[in-house]
Amino acid sequence: MSLVGSYVALSKPLVAALPVFLLGWLRFGIGALAMPHWLRKPPEEPPFTAQTRGLVFLESFLGNFMFTICMLYGVSMTSAVSAGVIMASIPAAVALMSWAFLREHIGARIWAAVACAALGIGLLALSKQEHLAPATQGLQAHLNDSKAWLGNLLIVGAVLCEASYAVIGKKLTGALGPKRITSLINLWGFALMTPIGLYQALHFDFGAVHAGIWLLLVFYALAASVCTVWLWMTGLKGVPAALGGVFTVMLPISAALVGVLVLGESLSRVQLLAFAIALVGVMLATLPTRQQIKAANTAKGRLEQVQPPRGEA
Repeated sequence: MSLVGSYVALSKPLVAALPVFLLGWLRFGIGALAMPHWLRKPPEEPPFTAQTRGLVFLESFLGNFMFTICMLYGVSMTSAVSAGVIMASIPAAVALMSWAFLREHIGARIWAAVACAALGIGLLALSKQEHLAPATQGLQAHLNDSKAWLGNLLIVGAVLCEASYAVIGKKLTGALGPKRITSLINLWGFALMTPIGLYQALHFDFGAVHAGIWLLLVFYALAASVCTVWLWMTGLKGVPAALGGVFTVMLPISAALVGVLVLGESLSRVQLLAFAIALVGVMLATLPTRQQIKAANTAKGRLEQVQPPRGEA
């Protein structure tokens, strides 16, 4: 999630240099070149069912295709800090979808963690640290404000896509391995982006893009299509989707910090407080419960009973 937040923020210079669909097409193409060996079906993998095929398509359509479009267009119209504000609502969206569609039990601590994320969103929203193009008067100011609203609305769409991605991903990890899921949904993303991405490529002057943007594109593609997906799917195999959703709070934190440290945006004391509250939420969700501590102590006691004392072995 920290990697996702970094490339969400760094996509601002990318969308300034490349058309959105061309950028998405190149991203999935580079990802496909990086992991062709992950497409092979492992011997232990069960046969594909119609439900699995449908879930793979939905995972790519919502989590890759629509998320990429909403996120890239959204950050092009608003600030990286604002995108981080809205994306802090992902944990709550994931928890609600997990409860509604996966019937996961969500304990009080997870809800408390979600509440911390929501409180962080509220504090960030109240701080209103917007950094758009410098036009403060007349029609241009009105147009910039309208673009910011549309950009924020698109980021909300990205939140819903990301929450769907987490819930569907949890279902898929029961049937497919993380590497297989990563490669398959990337291939679907490439296929969905190809018609418009190829059209934009035929009418684009690639020579006008400087070397730094190409290096940033390679980082973006490998992080977005390979590393983060594989890490996320591997993690989801071991934790409920609602608990995994709490870690998405690292996305807005990382996005905002990159916006400040790399893109020159500012961060207020209120925003720092909001991020601290969000991290408290992560701690609430991940610290072991009494039942887990008791179970660990019981297992340790049984192990000590089985193992002979040193010197007797």
